[in-house]
Amino acid sequence: MANVNDLDELKSAEDLDRYRGNYSESGLWDKVTGCVKSAGLTLIYEALLLYYVAQKPNCPMRVRAAVYGALGMFILPFDLIPDMIPVIGYTDDAAGLMFALGVAHMFIDDEVRALARNRIDEIFGYGTSDNLD
Repeated sequence: MANVNDLDELKSAEDLDRYRGNYSESGLWDKVTGCVKSAGLTLIYEALLLYYVAQKPNCPMRVRAAVYGALGMFILPFDLIPDMIPVIGYTDDAAGLMFALGVAHMFIDDEVRALARNRIDEIFGYGTSDNLD
C-alpha cells in the first residue's frame, strides 16, 4: 500500500492503476458477504464508506488511490496476518482501512454514510445497520 507522500505525486489514471491492482468491485462484494461473522460489521461498514467515497465525482485521485489500495488489501486473501486467525485475523486489514479513512475523512458525508448503511441492510437484512457509527 502507498504511503501518504506517494499519494501526493499521483498525476494520472495510470498512477492510480498502480494502487488498485488487487481491487475489484466483485472481489469487494465477495469479501463483504463472506466475512461478516469473522471481520465484524463495523469493519465492513468502513470498507463500504471507502467504496462510496471513491464513487464520488469530486473525490481526488490521491484519495481514490488510498481507498483502492486499502480495499485491495482488504480483498487480498494473502495477508500479513491470515484472516482465518480468530480475533486478530483482520488487524492488518483494519489498519489499511483506518489509514484510508484518515485520508478520505473529508469526503465521508451523510450521503456516503446512508449509501453504506443501505447496502449493509440490503446484504444482511433490514435494520442490521441500526447500531453503526
